[in-house]
Amino acid sequence: MQPAMAVDAAPNPGIIFETLLAHQRSAALRTAIELDVFRAVGEGPADAATLATRCSTSQRGMRILCDFLTIIGLLAKQDGVYSHTPTSAMFLDPRSPTSLHATARFLGLAEMRTTYDELTEIVRSGRTSLPGEGSVEPDNPIWVDFAHGMAPMMAPLTGPLGGIVLHGRTGAMRVLDIAAGHGLFGIEIAKQNPEAHIVALDWARVLDVACENACQAGVGERYQRLPGSAFEVDYGGPYDAVLLTNFLHHFDVATCVGLLKKVRAALKPGGVSATLEFVPNEDRITPPMAAGFSLTMLISTAAGDAYTFRELEAMHREAGFGRIQAHPVAHSPHTVVTGIAG
Repeated sequence: MQPAMAVDAAPNPGIIFETLLAHQRSAALRTAIELDVFRAVGEGPADAATLATRCSTSQRGMRILCDFLTIIGLLAKQDGVYSHTPTSAMFLDPRSPTSLHATARFLGLAEMRTTYDELTEIVRSGRTSLPGEGSVEPDNPIWVDFAHGMAPMMAPLTGPLGGIVLHGRTGAMRVLDIAAGHGLFGIEIAKQNPEAHIVALDWARVLDVACENACQAGVGERYQRLPGSAFEVDYGGPYDAVLLTNFLHHFDVATCVGLLKKVRAALKPGGVSATLEFVPNEDRITPPMAAGFSLTMLISTAAGDAYTFRELEAMHREAGFGRIQAHPVAHSPHTVVTGIAG
């Protein structure tokens, strides 16, 4: 377990001002993405006047924006000429194969930001100010944006999860991918095992995105749609494996247990359930990204949370799973929690 973050030995007002002005960083990044600044810089190092021409902006505005991006480490500047940093070249230039450009656009959507303006009332009430059940309202169109936008961020996790689920297994198998979204996790299993057939469950419009990705990956013939709600649709089965990626955190413990019971019932004896989650340590403040995800769930759901492994283990055990294990994903805030159906 990682230790809690150290508290400054001396009073430091700087952290207060940095936090109050942190919105400048996200606003500058969103603006640079909207103006296609990182693509323009990728065309070749240039001064503010040249970049302003490439992006159709004022020279003054471009200079000040690029200076700020340099201050926060997202561009480099020498003798008045701006260029990529290794980070912006790899993750923000939309021509890079590892670009997070689409992810950044999704996270910058107004729907993803405005709820934070109501955080005071949300903390008072203990639930989102969004209508109904928040982001998990049936057929919420934001999940189509999620399927498009979050695929680049999730792609590096697909290989590790696929390896954990398959564990060297080959031969015919059926896999249910619940809340498939972009579909990349089920697609990866189909790529690693040429005899695996995937059933993807999500809202119909989201499945359009997943099926398109499956066809592009060459596994479309082994990829089946199952539109509807994970809580209402008949899963069919039995399955050799069920994937629950970035899903349980939207719900309270009782709802998660009920869903896991339904998953267990759809598995063959010895079948594996694989849950991908942000899993904080038991102190709930480390590591920062996994622990901080609880705030996202507070502002966007009625009762969701970032659950510790002890909490996830208890849910799986109550649902009838055994041999519950945590598999932290290297260089990621995510953990894969597996359980075996009896």
